[in-house]
Amino acid sequence: MQLFLEALLLGIVEGLTEFLPVSSTAHLLLIGDMLGFEGPPGKTFEIVIQLGAILAVCVVYWQRLWGVATTITHPRSFAFARNVLIAFLPAAVIGALAYKYIKQMLDSPLVASAALVVGGLAILAIERMVKRARIQAVEDLSPAMSLAIGFCQVLAMVPGVSRAGATIMGSMLLGVERRIAAEFSFFLAIPTMTGATVYSLYKNWSTLSFDGSALIAIGFVAAFFSALVVVKTFIGFIGKHGFAPFAYYRIVFGLVMLGMILAR
Repeated sequence: MQLFLEALLLGIVEGLTEFLPVSSTAHLLLIGDMLGFEGPPGKTFEIVIQLGAILAVCVVYWQRLWGVATTITHPRSFAFARNVLIAFLPAAVIGALAYKYIKQMLDSPLVASAALVVGGLAILAIERMVKRARIQAVEDLSPAMSLAIGFCQVLAMVPGVSRAGATIMGSMLLGVERRIAAEFSFFLAIPTMTGATVYSLYKNWSTLSFDGSALIAIGFVAAFFSALVVVKTFIGFIGKHGFAPFAYYRIVFGLVMLGMILAR
């Protein structure tokens, strides 16, 4: 029973943090380490429950996504799909070639905690640097800008960097309006996390047990409902308050975790 409660808690944490610039990977890693959570092997639990959060994006934005799919020959719809696909490519290629080695070197609570602090400082710096936004729609991104944002997403292979944070801050540095940058991060998460889930299941399918599948199902559902709340409220929040609150949270959380880790 304790294992299932831990899976529920981690699912909620995943949903609350996946689309915020605070690193869901770091939270799952650090909280899972504190709980001593032992889910399915190969980080399958942590990766697959992200699909629950992605489903929340699909539900909230289903009309826009369906509109793009059914009018793909229209220039604006084509530009939308093209930009998401191009931005997805760096993570797909680099992740397939080097992800295992990167995770082996860097998948540690200490690295995640340090990355949280550094990332928080970076967000504060970028918020002060960016004054004017030129891009007011996902469709207005150029292929080159989309590719650059895709390479920013690759930075999130380091635990604690935050996929959402890297893509949003990278977009803002390129002149994308903050709310549009957040939306693009949502849409980019769909192919990225779906691809990571399929790959993880393929690599670890033979090791999954009934209990492991049940844990994933609990985490998936919890991640979906908690992410639904975040996706519906995030754009409005950053429109009023910006990203500084998340930066300060990252710094405080990272320092607390660093202190706990070093104390052990």
